[in-house]
Amino acid sequence: MARSEARPVVTLRSTAGTGQAYVTRKSRRNNPDRLVLRKYDPAAGKHVLFREER
Repeated sequence: MARSEARPVVTLRSTAGTGQAYVTRKSRRNNPDRLVLRKYDPAAGKHVLFREER
């Protein structure tokens, strides 16, 4: 089964500057802009914003 170009793999990098990252998939059709999610950063010890990096 081939990987779809409509749902690419993206890296979410912490805005706290700790270097922590999450890897996920997103729908390009529903979310054409950069993805921003509030997730737990274990290095910072709290929930922070994670932004999609290209």
